[in-house]
Amino acid sequence: MDKSNEKHFGLRVNGTILAKFRYVCGYTGRSANSQIIQLMLKFIADYEKEHGKIQTEDLKG
Repeated sequence: MDKSNEKHFGLRVNGTILAKFRYVCGYTGRSANSQIIQLMLKFIADYEKEHGKIQTEDLKG
């Protein structure tokens, strides 16, 4: 991933959910951050499969 385009994203989550999430991430060999990125990419891919490609030049962020 190109670090020059990285953005910080804060997330509020229940402590128990976070602890369980980190446990499962550790079991699969991923950090919580990298697992969240994978989940986001899958979510976007599923959306684009149904609705068409999102034009990134129209996005702000």
